[in-house]
Amino acid sequence: MKKVLIIAYYWPPAGGPGVQRWLKFVKYLPDFDIEPIVYVPENAAYPIIDNDLVNEVRKDVTILKQPIKEPYKLAAFFSNKSTQTISSGIITEKKKQSFIEKLLLYVRGNFFIPDARIGWVNPSVSYLSDYIKKNPVDIVITTGPPHSMHLIGMELQKRFSVQWIADFRDPWTSIGYHKELKLTEKSAQKHKDLERDVLTKANAVIITSNTTKKEFEAITSKPIHVITNGYDIETIEKPALDEKFTISHIGSLLSKRNPRILWKAFKEILKENKQFKKDFQLRLIGKVSPEIIETIKEFRLDDYLDLKGYVPHTEALKYQRSSQILLLIEIDSFETRGIIPGKLFEYMAAERPVLAIGPKESDVEQIIKNTNCGNYFHYDDLEAVKEYILSCYHQYQDKNLRIYGIGLQYYSRKKLTEKLSGILKNM
Repeated sequence: MKKVLIIAYYWPPAGGPGVQRWLKFVKYLPDFDIEPIVYVPENAAYPIIDNDLVNEVRKDVTILKQPIKEPYKLAAFFSNKSTQTISSGIITEKKKQSFIEKLLLYVRGNFFIPDARIGWVNPSVSYLSDYIKKNPVDIVITTGPPHSMHLIGMELQKRFSVQWIADFRDPWTSIGYHKELKLTEKSAQKHKDLERDVLTKANAVIITSNTTKKEFEAITSKPIHVITNGYDIETIEKPALDEKFTISHIGSLLSKRNPRILWKAFKEILKENKQFKKDFQLRLIGKVSPEIIETIKEFRLDDYLDLKGYVPHTEALKYQRSSQILLLIEIDSFETRGIIPGKLFEYMAAERPVLAIGPKESDVEQIIKNTNCGNYFHYDDLEAVKEYILSCYHQYQDKNLRIYGIGLQYYSRKKLTEKLSGILKNM
């Protein structure tokens, strides 16, 4: 049985999608004769806490923990609200940023490269070096962001000639928020240099989309494997569908993830269809940027808004299954074409129609088309969006709103872990 050391920042009780990828891999790897050993921070300042996920950690897995010094804790003395917002990934529009927000972004981008967890690298290398000397492992896997985790793997590879895989849940320098960090030219170059070091020195790279694979192939000749996120077979009681025509978004809605085309479509349908006004409900679950709320009010949709805030994962799954339609929104930019939100796969498992809006030529568009789990629209498709909403609404009125997915089994967490185990066994 191969022993694999997995180095991650996000781990239960952290909430949100970032923690679930490796939580689920670790859950199933022993079924394929791979022994996972997990190394995570002991006292991390996670922006979201979800204690439900603690119950999903295998009891027979070795978990190694070491303390971490979190700069965000110090920054909170200056502005707790701004620190919480930035650490959770919500960056306010430039014209609305306070001086403190601008300062925090500048410091984050230029003094903590590649990220605010850089101070954990050296202590982790020291601790894990002692551990590996006594307990040899076959493969080290690092998962980012935060991408400083990869620097730990790079140093361990150098010291022990161990096989090292770098897993990118999101891209590094090409991700949308990277250019919001107010980087100097020198800092921007340092990020690129570190990214190239990781991609060229790792024995293999795992990414979540074909678009990111093409991007990284321009930097490295090392093997790059695409393993998307997925859904798990959840043993929760299936709730009844909402009586209202509920259109729900589960997860963070960032400032730039603000589809005015959708809000306009809702407004026009509400104006044109009296019965729709009685049935419609817009439900947002998770952290929502204030700019999103302001825009919803601008389109006079606040009377129909059900704002839930963050809820535990098991509760989010129930909302997915009870909603009439599930919303998936991505920023309309070239950089986001390769971003595949983890929620997409849970949406599939919920067997509710997906209404997705995002950039052209995206991986999400192809997946939705291939699996027949909903419809994908671009930011200039107002009439098509309206037509789809009304089509779903008429099916809802006839109590016949459903999807017939194709090939969803290939995105199950266990199937994806089988693919990962094949890569590990061949190294």
